[in-house]
Amino acid sequence: MIILGSTGSIGVNALNIARRFDLHVDVLVAGNSIDLLNEQIAEFQPSYVAIANKEMVHKVNHNHVYAQEEGILEVIGLSQSDLVVNSLVGFAGLKPTIEAIRLGKRVALANKESLVVGGKFINMDKITPIDSEHFGLWYLLGGRSIDKMIITASGGSFRDTPLEVLQHATVEEALNHPNWSMGRKITIDSATMTNKLFELLEAKWLFDIERLDAIIETKSIIHAMIDFKDGSTTAHIANADMKLPIAYAILGRVEEQILPSVDLLEVGSLAFRKIESSRYPIWEIKEDILKNPHRGVVINAANEVAIEQFFEGEIGFMDISKQSIKAYQKFENINPQSLEEIYEIDSEVRSFTKS
Repeated sequence: MIILGSTGSIGVNALNIARRFDLHVDVLVAGNSIDLLNEQIAEFQPSYVAIANKEMVHKVNHNHVYAQEEGILEVIGLSQSDLVVNSLVGFAGLKPTIEAIRLGKRVALANKESLVVGGKFINMDKITPIDSEHFGLWYLLGGRSIDKMIITASGGSFRDTPLEVLQHATVEEALNHPNWSMGRKITIDSATMTNKLFELLEAKWLFDIERLDAIIETKSIIHAMIDFKDGSTTAHIANADMKLPIAYAILGRVEEQILPSVDLLEVGSLAFRKIESSRYPIWEIKEDILKNPHRGVVINAANEVAIEQFFEGEIGFMDISKQSIKAYQKFENINPQSLEEIYEIDSEVRSFTKS
């Protein structure tokens, strides 16, 4: 397989699955964690390697190292593998997804932004989602008539923080997730609930369904639920570990235990909460964007810029969502008809948000 983002948490877990099932890893693509990448190269002996920064190529212990976006796209084409695990972060993951599909490869997708931004132009038959929520929805499908799909949220770093202190929250506080450790951007997206908005958009493209919602489940044991038209509801319950959805995405079928089962007696109880726009302002546009999923490019671009502004101390935590909403209102009439227009809109929205 080809692993994009091999040194991140998804990539590391994908390599754990490759190690366990003795699978060949043909390409490794990483950012700036060169020491870890070199360890992965030594163990998995890939044919090709690509990294984000061309100035660091000399530090990589491999004879075939490519760099930057062009290098990533090139190694996808050079590889004979028909599976790409895309766990790149942000808008940068879109072009590799498009290129992999153009070449007839299957994409095990953890890059939310590919569908959020370009879902309109992506062949869903080539996509297998790695997100635990979408894996859970897929796992629950049984040929019955569906009324509604529901995904769950942890609530993020400020789930229990008094509202009046949120505007003054620090970067360190925002990165302190209550349930697990993730990358910087996804942790902020979890705190603002933007990641859950993105996951609803992903579900809309993946499952072509009208009725979608999300709720907070504080222990992150339930990942997804489906309300069926017969009045029953089923829930996907599993320990929070990405190796399970990754294993299914890579192997297709799993016949042995990947995770220990959930001990409900040990869990004891579950608590559910409504996602309130007073704590998560981005939720104000949930219904509208689900009716206009092609506008996901606007939210993604504005959000990426706003997060960087927050990291730089230029805006407060609550301003991240406000920036996204301003951009969403400003670009209310966009309706991209091509991937080229997606890139143009992305650039315009970034410029607007920066100003």
